[in-house]
Amino acid sequence: MTTLRRSRSTPLALLAAVGVLYICGQLTTAAAAPPASPAKDSFVSIFDGESLAGWEGNADIWRVEDGAIVGETTEPLKGTTYLIWRQGDVDDFELRLAYRLHGGNSGIQYRSRDLGGFRVAGYQGDMEAGKNYSGILYEQNGRGIVTKRGERVTVNADGSKTQGQAIGSSQSLQAHIHDADWNTYRIVATGNRLQHFINGQLMSETIDDQADKRSLQGVLAFQLHAGPPMKVEFKDIQLKRLRLTQGRKKLVMVAGRASHAQGAHEFRAGCLLFKQCLDAALPDQLVSAVYTDSWPEDPTAFDNADSILLFSDGGKGHPVIQSNRLAQIDALAQRGVGIACLHYGVEVPKEKGGPEFLNWIGGFFETDWSVNPTWTLAATELAEGHPICRGVKPFEINDEWYYHMRFREPADAVTAILSAIPPDSTRERADGAHSNNPTVRANKGAREVLAWAYERPGGGRGFGCTGGHFHENWGNDEFRQLMLNALVWTSGVEVPAGGVASAVTPAELEANLDPPPPPRKKKPAKKSSGPKPPATP
Repeated sequence: MTTLRRSRSTPLALLAAVGVLYICGQLTTAAAAPPASPAKDSFVSIFDGESLAGWEGNADIWRVEDGAIVGETTEPLKGTTYLIWRQGDVDDFELRLAYRLHGGNSGIQYRSRDLGGFRVAGYQGDMEAGKNYSGILYEQNGRGIVTKRGERVTVNADGSKTQGQAIGSSQSLQAHIHDADWNTYRIVATGNRLQHFINGQLMSETIDDQADKRSLQGVLAFQLHAGPPMKVEFKDIQLKRLRLTQGRKKLVMVAGRASHAQGAHEFRAGCLLFKQCLDAALPDQLVSAVYTDSWPEDPTAFDNADSILLFSDGGKGHPVIQSNRLAQIDALAQRGVGIACLHYGVEVPKEKGGPEFLNWIGGFFETDWSVNPTWTLAATELAEGHPICRGVKPFEINDEWYYHMRFREPADAVTAILSAIPPDSTRERADGAHSNNPTVRANKGAREVLAWAYERPGGGRGFGCTGGHFHENWGNDEFRQLMLNALVWTSGVEVPAGGVASAVTPAELEANLDPPPPPRKKKPAKKSSGPKPPATP
């Protein structure tokens, strides 16, 4: 059995600079690992040129033709509508595409809010068939025209505007735009700085300091404006995510598919709840993104991540061991991206995933060694002085607390964040790959590590926690704060002195639960053919 060091006054060598979080699984930052650079320096195509896969809009209006997305109306359109990119949200990024417009008005929405019904609200790179608005920054369903073409504008905290050095006159910039022909549009969004280029020419530049109005994250979409019939085309759509600026960090949360009855293994609901709490507590320090259904379809999902939270089933079905994902996450870990795992997400096969987990987070659930009983914590012990434990008091929760994990050697390589003494009854189950074994049985009365932190020697932070089976347990203020602290710490952000504050209502806790599984169909009873005739002697 491996004994872990429990931090009392100073965090142990377990605080790694890697920020990938796996949970079964701005401005002030901690000086942990060296900053991670995007995995790719090149742009990634987010349109396959053949279909609207990954995009969603009104099928009567949007189609693909000759390698381009086409939005077209033949009758007057009563309401503005949008084609929305569904593979992910955008934060800091650079977007490049080509567009062609025949009449009317269109635009590129970014960092916008999805209002439902193919309607959005937020920043727009405008384009029109006229002579005045292409290249401006418009805020749809918001502040309207924010920055005109040719302007450099700072929107102050109170909403007033300060004009910077002009780029040029609107008329001279219009001369760079081809009427009813192909043009290139480029948008660069870094923090609160927004730049629009058409055919390589800067058209407008905005610094948005109005914190209650600006947006740092949201959906990407194309507009087809209400009004007379029109046609717009988009092609060569390429996206590059950029490192977050102003000291902010990026947490990517990956939620697995539903696998249990409602209320257990609520990966999607758990991740969305964490995002809600973190967005409210640290809006200028941590940007979080949630991907559901096991693994992101977004090809850029991890490119500017500082940490990754994977919350899903584990074992042979662990999403990280599929395809070449171990190599993908390992490359992220090696450049300092944080990694954390929760509950079933800490289990991977010993031969495939085990060595990587020891390197990433310092430990994992090993079959025929670790066990998975359900029991209530008692006499819990927290790592005094560790940032993850800031503001957290000892707590008791009934959960499926795995224990007897396989940890790195030497024994003090990782820090025990949460530990307790399991009831002896949990060691008396029959032997099995997950239930018990002679080593566990022989350790009755021993204290076991249930959550741990690891600081990789080469840079990067890792975290693992074995609880989290029952979604309702996130309603416990202490357990929830422990998890939020861990996500913040693994991302490389300084955990507040009193921990990450949050409040969750019963309605918020129940939001986004997976639907109950359909009832199993009963097999029809076999029809009796009646009593058999007596045997003939």
